[in-house]
Amino acid sequence: MADRTPPLRIEELRVLVGSGEIDTVVLAFPDMQGRLQGKRFAASFFLDEVLEHGTEGCNYLLAVDTDMNTVDGFAMSSWSNGYGDFAMRPDLATLRRIPWHEGTALVMADLAWEDGTPVVAAPRQILGRQLERLAAHGLTAHVGTELEFIVFKDTYEQAWDANYRGLTPVNQYNIDYSVLGTGRIEPLLRRIRNEMAAAGLTVESAKGECNPGQHEIVFRYAEALTTCDQHAVYKTGSKEIAAQEGVALTFMAKFNEREGNSCHIHLSLRDTSGHSVMADRDGAMSPLMRRFLAGQLAALRDFSLLYAPNINSYKRFQPGSFAPTAVAWGHDNRTCALRVVGHGRSLRFENRLPGGDVNPYLAVAGLVAAGLHGIENELELPEACEGNAYTAGYDQVPTTLREAAGLWESSGIARAAFGDETVAHYRNMARVELEAFDAAVTDWELRRSFERL
Repeated sequence: MADRTPPLRIEELRVLVGSGEIDTVVLAFPDMQGRLQGKRFAASFFLDEVLEHGTEGCNYLLAVDTDMNTVDGFAMSSWSNGYGDFAMRPDLATLRRIPWHEGTALVMADLAWEDGTPVVAAPRQILGRQLERLAAHGLTAHVGTELEFIVFKDTYEQAWDANYRGLTPVNQYNIDYSVLGTGRIEPLLRRIRNEMAAAGLTVESAKGECNPGQHEIVFRYAEALTTCDQHAVYKTGSKEIAAQEGVALTFMAKFNEREGNSCHIHLSLRDTSGHSVMADRDGAMSPLMRRFLAGQLAALRDFSLLYAPNINSYKRFQPGSFAPTAVAWGHDNRTCALRVVGHGRSLRFENRLPGGDVNPYLAVAGLVAAGLHGIENELELPEACEGNAYTAGYDQVPTTLREAAGLWESSGIARAAFGDETVAHYRNMARVELEAFDAAVTDWELRRSFERL
């Protein structure tokens, strides 16, 4: 794995704690949904005890639904085995200040069982294992994620009380690339940009998007695990900053019938010397990139559960929506699921399936595993799509979580890459969500049925 320099060194933390500038340390890990779960510690206690020995957390945190309900079907955690603990061990390469909370630092944790063995189904460990497989080929992955969100003038509490109906977006019309549109909420965007930079992320830009109130802030790419950690910090921190500013923002994949929130993921590969291996001497795609991209196509449907993990995720996949429906690739072609962009050492591909609700660790693990499938089986890349992939007759991405879960469960590619335990764990996550949704009576049903049927 590539060297990762922490935004805040432990020696610096000791000085800041000694001077009273830092008094709280958050130790957190990403759960199945990519949310940060963990504990806040008095900074001195963290340095004296947690730094060396770690801490514990209930293992149900990787076996609950989105509402944090305990559910059945998970082998690692249940009533029958007592809902015990797993160990949370700080990864000091992730230590950083989070300036939107006064006097606070944050560090990510890896999870282990009492005997020291890793928690196989933990998203951060899943990605770590795929990066180790990639390293065995002498390669590292560099990744950038592009998260879109919609901002509302309502607070989170007001949105909850209103059942998320009748909310007021901060912009009333399409502001894609509009400087006037982003200027409308520049105080919020500026605060997010500056405070993420102070937390160690490298900010590139902010722009408006198509849906009223929709915006995007982009950060510079980094080594894959670093990017996923930064993604999780940004997603949590931007919500916390929005709440402090009296507004709410959502990353859900499809808030309404208009454009959804995407999270396009860019990936490139480097060798042990740090040189890109995606282009040949003439600047065209190298044989290695072609095989890596062929693996993406071969595994795209099987791995859709990793890229679109929720029921709402599949509402994005509509023809002509800039969200993909075709299992196809093309050069700078936004109608394809896989888009090849850049030139020379910046040559890379973009997976356009994920929405803003994606768990970045699982999605990037899927990209790496799919690429390795292409490399190890020497897959041939088909011809690029030159036109409109929506109407060109390609195989289609799954249209429902139920379809994606079935493909994942029966996938030999998934079992070979991730193992039976991980496949079963995330198949059960999908089952839980589907059963909850199938039991719900929606507003749509009430409007169509209450009087007229």
